[in-house]
Amino acid sequence: MSVISKLLVANRGEIAVRVMKTAKALGIGTVAVYSDADADALHVQAADQAVRLGPGPVGESYLRADLVLDAARQAGADAVHPAYGFLSENAEFADAVTAAGLIFVGPSRHAIDVMGDKARAKRAMLNAGVRCIPGYQGEDQSDDTLIEQAQSIGFPLMVKAAAGGGGRGMRWVEESDGLRQAIKLARSEAESAFGSGDLILERAIVAPRHVEIQVFADNHGNVIHLGERDCSVQRRHQKVIEEAPCPVMTPSLREQMGQAAVEAARAVDYRGAGTVEFLLDSDSRFYFLEMNTRLQVEHPVTEAVTGFDLVALQLKVAAGQPLAISQSDVAWHGHAIEVRLYAEDPETGFLPATGPVRLFQVPEREGLRVDAGIETGGDVSPFYDPMVAKIIVHGADREDARRKLVWALGETALFGPKTNRDFLIDALQHRAFVEGEATTAFIAETYGDAGVVGAGATSEEMALAMVALFRHRREEARAAALDVPDELLDWSSEGKAQSMFMAGMIQTGRETVGESHVVQPLGQGRYRVQHRDAGGAVAKHVVQVSRTAAEAITYAVDGVVMPAVFHATAPESLDIATARKTFTVNEHAGRGSGSATGDDDESNGQVLAPMHGKLVSIDVATGALVTKGQRLAVLEAMKMQHEILAQVDGTVAEVLAQAEAQVAAEDLILRIEPTA
Repeated sequence: MSVISKLLVANRGEIAVRVMKTAKALGIGTVAVYSDADADALHVQAADQAVRLGPGPVGESYLRADLVLDAARQAGADAVHPAYGFLSENAEFADAVTAAGLIFVGPSRHAIDVMGDKARAKRAMLNAGVRCIPGYQGEDQSDDTLIEQAQSIGFPLMVKAAAGGGGRGMRWVEESDGLRQAIKLARSEAESAFGSGDLILERAIVAPRHVEIQVFADNHGNVIHLGERDCSVQRRHQKVIEEAPCPVMTPSLREQMGQAAVEAARAVDYRGAGTVEFLLDSDSRFYFLEMNTRLQVEHPVTEAVTGFDLVALQLKVAAGQPLAISQSDVAWHGHAIEVRLYAEDPETGFLPATGPVRLFQVPEREGLRVDAGIETGGDVSPFYDPMVAKIIVHGADREDARRKLVWALGETALFGPKTNRDFLIDALQHRAFVEGEATTAFIAETYGDAGVVGAGATSEEMALAMVALFRHRREEARAAALDVPDELLDWSSEGKAQSMFMAGMIQTGRETVGESHVVQPLGQGRYRVQHRDAGGAVAKHVVQVSRTAAEAITYAVDGVVMPAVFHATAPESLDIATARKTFTVNEHAGRGSGSATGDDDESNGQVLAPMHGKLVSIDVATGALVTKGQRLAVLEAMKMQHEILAQVDGTVAEVLAQAEAQVAAEDLILRIEPTA
């Protein structure tokens, strides 16, 4: 047996952080590797040591086995954990690590070689008696042979890259007319992604479940399974929601699938953590799909229901120790669901999103786990996978876990890049998922592949947002003023103070325009909000601020509690995350001393106080004709007087403030009806 004292994690992001967490708990030193794009990344901060690999592109950093091994030597590491992705299923890398005298935390080259090639894997499984999907996995790769074999298999069928995975080099073919083009595209994509254009054909199993079995094996002949995970909720073959146990699993079916997975592992003399993936049809027939010779992204749900730390088991096996766990020691408790938080925009066909992370905030609760590779102030780089975090909930049963996860996502905020947070909330509440009926066709059938057109913010959410914007502006003005006591906040001697906002919701680069909102403080954290949309429809709400904590506020809108997270992105903008919607509100009117805020279109004649202060004079009356640039009022603030000028020609429709009165920033002073 060997001793691992210092572990290099040849990866990045959330999985690197997660592996290091267990290593540190076991007293093992940790080494991170990073690219220039990740110099300040969370996994670098989490490690005891960090070694630079190279520039941001993966081909110049994380995929350079030679640089990773140099880093291990430089740091004095005695073991390398590849995690998932990058070099994790690279047989040459596994060999190189071993040849360098280091421990590779993973299976042997033989297992990686066989299971890394879908054609070889399928042949090996057929020899081992593991049921496979009918298809073709022969060595003759000519187009004519593939077309001939497809005719005997029947349609629909799948064309798949023999090497790699993740949905690349994969095409669904409905009928023979589209086969030749599908082969051409799949081969080209496979060559680009994996360096091999070899393909296999498989009969398409229509709307199956994707169910995988977690296996573990050591060097002492012990092979066990830790049960299944249902990974059916996928988008373009990329998993989105995973859970354990599978909603339709029975003890008999688990025993059968578990035994098949164990036999698959034995067939390649497996060692360490591996996952055998199956397709499960509506008649409970299952077929071998592939084996992933590494730790899976979704391993936390298995950890939650079994109580085992899979990384700790990996390190134990890699050091040559026996598992010391028999199949009878494995039991499953409760239910766990994991969602993958992606930096992507569901409204633009799920295109990846990048950029700085203005705020990342997740609630804390028993049974809630967050594996994240980002933090507030960090950055989502264009060089890497868009998955930035995983949120996992363990509950007493499936419905308990589902409800808790919906709640957790509703109080999660990631402001900056677009994310799939709102999409996940909606999917978790869809009838098919709630009833445990979701198959691999769920997302395509429910949402389509082009994109998800999200609903706009409700008038209640806009009311909440306007109060948050009002309070943000109030605190801004207070910070610039001289010692305004708490008891004077939201107070007016006239009792009619109010602020008008010309603001709209920004989502996916589009902004609603022409909306106006009047916020009137009622005292004791209560506000009356009037919302007028672009079509002229009016809604009125009363908003009560019931709890504030950091950037999270709990509101009650018309008596209904609505928690929200907000973050100021600019003086005129706020990011808002409610329990169902993430959006940004942008105030159209600008601010500045010496003039009313906004231009002709944006202000729509609304004259707002540019800052907190005292109105020295109001120089116009209701009914007066005014011209653009004319002085309307004088505001004194910080011992200086500021003229407020008209931004439009028109008639004074209403004067809402009095001379000598104190006003807050953005308070509505008067309203002008612009000349047509």
